[in-house]
Amino acid sequence: MIQRALDVQKNAYAPYSNFKVAAAVLCTSGKIYTGVNVENSDYTAGMCAIRNAIFHAIAEGERQICAVATVGGANGVITDYCPPGGTCRQVMREFANPKKLLIIMAKSPTDYVEKTLEELLPMSFGPDNLK
Repeated sequence: MIQRALDVQKNAYAPYSNFKVAAAVLCTSGKIYTGVNVENSDYTAGMCAIRNAIFHAIAEGERQICAVATVGGANGVITDYCPPGGTCRQVMREFANPKKLLIIMAKSPTDYVEKTLEELLPMSFGPDNLK
């Protein structure tokens, strides 16, 4: 998953921040979907990498994700781990069990940190709260 994210990072469209982010999402089907951040001159119209990957998976019929890998850095150079932002965390919560969803923040295929969504989004609100 990390390598898939690293492979597509070059495709990120980040002319304003120059911070290129890529993500790979593993679904319970075993398929992996990738996404990159896509900025827009009207900043609010952009899309982050993780949501892009998740929405790609949803468009292909997936409904459950079990792992997310993310990489990112200024000018495409990775110098630190790239944690998901708040909106991405909430979108992940919609399609995963927060106790089980593994989030891998990587600098390389061998240098990474793993957290569960519950660790990054404690006391989250999700679909089960609406039942």
